[in-house]
Formats: sequence, structure tokens, C-alpha cells
Amino acid sequence: MATVSVILITLNEERNIDRCLRSVHWADEIVVVDSFSRDRTVERARQYTDRIYQHEYPGSSRQVERGIGYATGEWILILDADEEVSPELAGEIRASISAAGPNVAYRILRRPWAFGRWIDHGGWFPDYQLRLFRKDRYHPEHQEVHGGFGADGPVGQLSGLVYHYTYETIYGYVARMNDYTSLEVSNKMASSPGRKARARDLLLSPLSHFVRMFIVKRGYRDGVHGFVLALLEATYAMLLYAKLWEYQSAQSEGRSLPPINNDALNQVKRVS
Repeated sequence: MATVSVILITLNEERNIDRCLRSVHWADEIVVVDSFSRDRTVERARQYTDRIYQHEYPGSSRQVERGIGYATGEWILILDADEEVSPELAGEIRASISAAGPNVAYRILRRPWAFGRWIDHGGWFPDYQLRLFRKDRYHPEHQEVHGGFGADGPVGQLSGLVYHYTYETIYGYVARMNDYTSLEVSNKMASSPGRKARARDLLLSPLSHFVRMFIVKRGYRDGVHGFVLALLEATYAMLLYAKLWEYQSAQSEGRSLPPINNDALNQVKRVS
């Protein structure tokens, strides 16, 4: 029978990790790669697995790859600590990896929770991500933020849900946004070499994000929650282009460069 290894990367996740790991107790193996948490994350994780390793954080997809290197299962299931596998999805995974079909990977459906309710519109749901694949049939797609994985063969799609407890508070959203927008500058420069940030980007990109999420993708159907999320996503777009402009200006003027990769952010956090 096919075996599955769950890969979980963590940093200060004691509030979430029990819920997450309880939901994958059926897996053949759980591998946790921790970025030197300062809370009880590792202590809590030891109740579910002894396969716990610690490394400084180089970015999500690279840290997951470290976990894959430690894994012994034929199939890999990637989870975040703020996610929970539904019983329906657990059964679907076991059935799918045991079948003799052609698929070497599966996209999994996440349902997001933000600020006290499930979010069903605005581009947040449905949210399919490739999270389950054969260990010998994948390739990484590294980025400084939002990196992922691709499959070397046919990809299927599962209907069971992963519950994603995305944001408990606006404070948490904004704190994460500061890191993500800095790292996104690297992604933007890699995907569009030579692209300069312009004043109109600071105005039009946030506006287009808000219109797309709240109106085109019907975020208004989530009420005030949808409105607030569209505003926050518009703010994300504004910060991204502001930081791109800041980095390009500092680069051209020979000034000290702001952090836009995980190594630089880690250094800033160590100093502060």
C-alpha cells in the first residue's frame, strides 16, 4: 500500500499546530521543519512525531524541500500550520494514492477563514493548490515568497477541503503583509526584469485590485469582511509598488538597499 509523508514547516505556531497535526494522525509519517520557534511549537509537535528538524528559514518552498529530503513516504502532502485536513479529504487522499491511476499529483481545495468567518468570494475561494504528489515526480518552483511545486506527469483534483485559518485579526494580516510585500519585490523583478515602478502604479494597481476583488469576483457577497479584505489587498498592491520604487531608487543612487529576500529579512530580524 502507498505511504504518505506530511511535511509541515513552522515558526511560533503553538496556537495552530495541535489542530493541524490532529487532522493528519492517519498519515504514515509527519515531518516538521521548524525555524527555531521561540514558543512551545516544537514541544507540541513532539506529541505527534519525533521527526522534527530545525533550520533557519530560507523561504517556504526551500524549507519544504528540506522536509521532503527527510521524508520516507512515496507520496508527499504539504500543509501549513494554520491548515486542517477535513475527514472527507483524508479519506479521499488515502483512496487516491492507493489507486493505480495515472496521476502523479493532486490539487487540493482550500477554504479560507478570516476575521471570524469563512470567505467564499473575492477570489479567495475556490482556491486549488498542488499539495499532494509522488516524491519521485515533482519539481520545485522557488520564489522568495509564494513559491510552490509542479508535477512531472498528470495532475488530478480532489474535492475534500483543507480548512485554512488564514487571518485571525487585521493586526496579523498587516504584520504578514510587511514581510510578504518586501519579498514580493524580488518576485516582481525576476518576472519583469527592467520593469520600473511608476507613480501611476501606486494609484492604479491598488484601485484595480479593489475593483477586481470586491466587484468582479463578488467580494461584496461576503459583506463587510469582503470589503475589508479588498481594501487590505489594495493596500498590499500599493505597498508592493512603493517598495519596488524604494529599492530601485536606492539602487540607482548607491544607497543602502532595503531587504527584499529571506536572508536579508532574517538579518534585519536578528538585529531588531
